[in-house]
Amino acid sequence: MCRVPERTHRLAHAVIAANAVNGSTALGLLVARLGGTHATAGPHGLLLAVHYRFSLPRADAFTLGSVVLTRRGRAWLLARPDLLYHEARHAAQYAWCGGPALLPLYAAAAVWSWLRTGDPSSRNAFERRAGLAAGGYQERPRRSRPLWTRPRGPRRLRSRASRRGRRASP
Repeated sequence: MCRVPERTHRLAHAVIAANAVNGSTALGLLVARLGGTHATAGPHGLLLAVHYRFSLPRADAFTLGSVVLTRRGRAWLLARPDLLYHEARHAAQYAWCGGPALLPLYAAAAVWSWLRTGDPSSRNAFERRAGLAAGGYQERPRRSRPLWTRPRGPRRLRSRASRRGRRASP
């Protein structure tokens, strides 16, 4: 189980205020409403929106501003303090990145991670800083050769006939 440092409780008020000012919590509340749910107070200064009806994103829970959205129930979420602490760290990331500006930064980090590992979370700086294991993610090894690299040197061009195992006619 994750032990929450005391300074996290002191920073929670700053995160709540920053996310209220930068509009990310308002965005989270809007998405919760569109997803057929409403938010109620939760730990770490978070708002919990349970029984979210959309299937995307595929994670068990995700954060927009200080709002944690999940398709599961409140009891399920409260029974996972490590996950809530992970989501509280994402709320802090919204605060320090200027709110909704985190979304394209997160997307870029997910693409980078996917290119390096084939998984959008393993090398995602935001997920790593929030705690991979606490968020339910597995560490995946880096690919031996990144996706964007290709073997160097001349490539042999083969005729269609030679690919079929036949000799090309003169």
